[in-house]
Amino acid sequence: MKKRIAIFASGSGSNAQKIMEHFKKNADAEVALILTNNPEAYVLQRADNFEIPSHIFDRHEFYETDDVIRLLKNLQIDLIVLAGFLWLVPQSLLKAFPNKIINIHPSLLPKFGGKGMYGDKVHNAVLAAKEEESGITIHFVNENFDEGEIIHQSRFRIEPEDDLEMLKFKGQQLEHTHFPKVVENLLKKMKS
Repeated sequence: MKKRIAIFASGSGSNAQKIMEHFKKNADAEVALILTNNPEAYVLQRADNFEIPSHIFDRHEFYETDDVIRLLKNLQIDLIVLAGFLWLVPQSLLKAFPNKIINIHPSLLPKFGGKGMYGDKVHNAVLAAKEEESGITIHFVNENFDEGEIIHQSRFRIEPEDDLEMLKFKGQQLEHTHFPKVVENLLKKMKS
């Protein structure tokens, strides 16, 4: 039986797209569901393009009911991937899927992580700190923002002339290259 992936995203969903592309013709795993807290998120269009079902939820449903957990359990989800999802994962979801929720972060954690640190805010902080390198971190999710066990890091050099757009570009190249492969490797390690 194929391993089943659920992807949570809040925005454009370019990482979700790369993962959907990666598993489109995979014999061992598939993206079974896209979930978002943003009814305007472009990731919904991407899901539609791949004919993958999606679910939109609000704060009440996510934090005060077990509806999302029930949906994931009913679909027999093996791995939950956060790809640009900005809400803290509730304890109930962490308990229901122990060591089965991963996230990607646009810096080399533990640097430039934590509440409110996402997207351009991370890259601007990296530039302000005059770092010589940055990169991406893929990690397990726990009850705190960006503090779960690190699974994978990739890095790039920051050149003196690099600006926000260049950091975003370099980071996204690493994300799109490594995220689908890390997901695949994690699924291979999981017991059937």
